[in-house]
Amino acid sequence: MKSYFPEVKKIKYEGADSKNPLSFKHYNPKQKLLGKTMAEHFRFAVCYWHTFKGLGTDPFGGPTMLRDYNTSNDPMTIAEQTMDAAFEFFTKLGVGFWCFHDRDIAPEANTLAETNKRLDKIAKHAKKLQNDTGIKLLWGTTNAFSHRRFMSGAGTNPSPQVFAYAASQIKKAMEITKYLGGAGYVFWGGREGYETLLNTDMKRELDHLAALLQMAVDYKKKLRFRGQFYIEPKPKEPTKHQYDFDAGTCLAFLQKYDLLKHFKLNIEANHASLAGHSFQHELQFCADNGILGSIDANRGDLFLGWDTDQFPTDLYDTTLAMYILLKDGGFTTGGLNFDAKLRRQSTDPVDLFYAHIGGMDAFARGLKNAAKMIKNKRFEKAVNARYAGWNRTLGKKIENGKVGFEKLEAYTLKNGEPKITSGRQEMLENILNEYI
Repeated sequence: MKSYFPEVKKIKYEGADSKNPLSFKHYNPKQKLLGKTMAEHFRFAVCYWHTFKGLGTDPFGGPTMLRDYNTSNDPMTIAEQTMDAAFEFFTKLGVGFWCFHDRDIAPEANTLAETNKRLDKIAKHAKKLQNDTGIKLLWGTTNAFSHRRFMSGAGTNPSPQVFAYAASQIKKAMEITKYLGGAGYVFWGGREGYETLLNTDMKRELDHLAALLQMAVDYKKKLRFRGQFYIEPKPKEPTKHQYDFDAGTCLAFLQKYDLLKHFKLNIEANHASLAGHSFQHELQFCADNGILGSIDANRGDLFLGWDTDQFPTDLYDTTLAMYILLKDGGFTTGGLNFDAKLRRQSTDPVDLFYAHIGGMDAFARGLKNAAKMIKNKRFEKAVNARYAGWNRTLGKKIENGKVGFEKLEAYTLKNGEPKITSGRQEMLENILNEYI
């Protein structure tokens, strides 16, 4: 088989003192922390779309990256060669998982039937490569947003014919995901939202989206697919009013339509920042509500108002993300997928390795920091001390519903002005710096 990355050998852990850019300085897959190896903690995955189909295009210019696997005049030859290149990359990088959209791995044909035949052919090739390498599918998903038929959404489209097409496409993608042994399936609402209420029936669109998801739940049972369903919150990309804006919005939607028991969330860092939240906020919200399932790891540029999908290198983000994840018990079916792309000027194939190595090392450092934070319990003790009053008589009575306004008024009249306690934010931030 042709090598698409001949200059790269399998990436190895060489330690923090290594000067080799094609080595891990901190990610040691066999190192154990808190009872698991690093590989088990992270369940690292590489996304197919940005890594192998993203070639540097942006709103102001075309592709800048030339790839040997993308030169044929036959779209199916390109698809097969790209899959070969992908598994060479996965193997040399040393990740255990990958993720895809249906239209990433097989090009769309003139009819849905022919498109599905293409998917079947490429899925068969992918399964052989999975068996040969031991690499597994973390999750699959559907691209129901790029084609012009989805310009007004998929599940929320005003046309029932488009809704039917989206449902058909999701059905096939679920089948392919099961065939490849996927641990989950993500619903990624690329255009589920609206631009203006002048032409939108919002209630009807939300009802339709819920109906689509319920159909997926029903078909999952019929298919006997045991993977986890995820919804990925995403604001302003590209619809102005996105129905799946953030984790809180998604939770309310799932609760309203009685779908919560079937879904967890796949949280992306860049989507969190576009929603006006921190990555840690979204993770903590999901952990607190029992819906944290998987993570798309990247970061955004706060000076730009769009999804830049840069590789995660901020140690504060990776440390706090791993701290929340570890406290929540870690991944089960989910994992840490690098939904990130090279910068337009990073044109060489080897840059893909540099980017992923940097992200994996950044999360490895974050894991080490988080493990120490959990072991030392300095932040846990600070939080417990701040809320200690709720463990005493008054706090317990309030939480247990034993008092109302009258009794609380009587308590306040008797005891006077409450004592004010410092939040110690600056001190705690200084302590965080000690770990990082």
